[in-house]
Amino acid sequence: MLKGKKIVLGITGGIAAYKSAELTREFVKRGADVKVIMTKNATRFITPLTMQTLSGNPVYTDMFSLIEEFEISHISLAEEANILIIAPATANIIGKIAYGLADDLLSTTVMATNAPVLICPAMNSNMYTNNIVKENISKLTSRNYFFIEPEYGELASREEGSGRLPSLDDIVEEVESILTESDLTDEKILITAGPTREPFDPVRYITNYSSGKMGYALTTMARRRGAEVTLISGPSSLTEPFGVKFLQVSSAKEMRDAVTNNMEDSTVIIKAAAVADFRPVNSSDDKIKKEDALLNIRLERNPDIISEIGRKKGDRILIGFAVETENLIENARNKMVEKNMDLIVANDVTQHGAGFQTDTNIVKILDREGGVEELPILDKIEVANRILDRIRAMRANIR
Repeated sequence: MLKGKKIVLGITGGIAAYKSAELTREFVKRGADVKVIMTKNATRFITPLTMQTLSGNPVYTDMFSLIEEFEISHISLAEEANILIIAPATANIIGKIAYGLADDLLSTTVMATNAPVLICPAMNSNMYTNNIVKENISKLTSRNYFFIEPEYGELASREEGSGRLPSLDDIVEEVESILTESDLTDEKILITAGPTREPFDPVRYITNYSSGKMGYALTTMARRRGAEVTLISGPSSLTEPFGVKFLQVSSAKEMRDAVTNNMEDSTVIIKAAAVADFRPVNSSDDKIKKEDALLNIRLERNPDIISEIGRKKGDRILIGFAVETENLIENARNKMVEKNMDLIVANDVTQHGAGFQTDTNIVKILDREGGVEELPILDKIEVANRILDRIRAMRANIR
């Protein structure tokens, strides 16, 4: 999503300046063109040569340096930027921006740009909680500057508190969100993801191959497009998505309860989780010992969560998934109609590049009017975007 975007990265004089090198690398890896502005104090923590090497562009430190012929640096950088990011941002630069001061290249560029500005504070916790700093942040937030809360943890002073630079993943995700069109701001989307685990003793359980990647991709893109998102996830090794309400569950029953308790305010429900159809009738309190005799485990049906939602969904949009190995269209359409879905996303897991644990998917989107949209092999983020496009189109028709 950042491919071809022009990012101006401002670095100020804090110990977290070294993290800006890795942040630059991440932006470049995603295809962005990164120009770096360093304050005088920033160059005491990390060298301009390092940032030039990683960004592949000259690094700017002088307000009056010329870029090409008579282009003044702060004007040129301000005009070409798709976004300006300050990471780390000290209390000093926050204060200067809040009061409209422009006495160096970075603060002058901020004053001159019409691009969105994302400020990532990093400082001593006492400075961050100082009422003056808080007032400056509040003032800038009210004027449409973007902020990410610093993390809590060990600081350079060896003390613990709020003041660490936000994680690089969170910064990148916030940049992606700012640069993505917010066309789902009126939606409250409830998404389920991942597998469930149905235990039959304290160390063993029945599950499936789902990694949660499709549901997490939907969560990421829905949040980027402005929706208020709740993610209910079964066990997964994926990182908790930034900026959403996140609920961790394990069993199908826990997922059903979480969905029931959180669906009231939702306008869209996307059931991307691979919920186990069956669970053991009995679960032993102790580990079942290995014996020569066969082990028989009796199973019973789990609650059919999407059927329950379909019966009481009202005017909510309900989207489900169908994972099949044969008769894909027929089985998916029957499932959609039977369970009162508005759309169903069907994929054949026998196809290479589709299904569980992959970064790509090959899906067909079926609607209740008989339409079938066949998508080629796509990254799951792009599949998520296509599904969200259908939600936007459906909502436009409804309204």
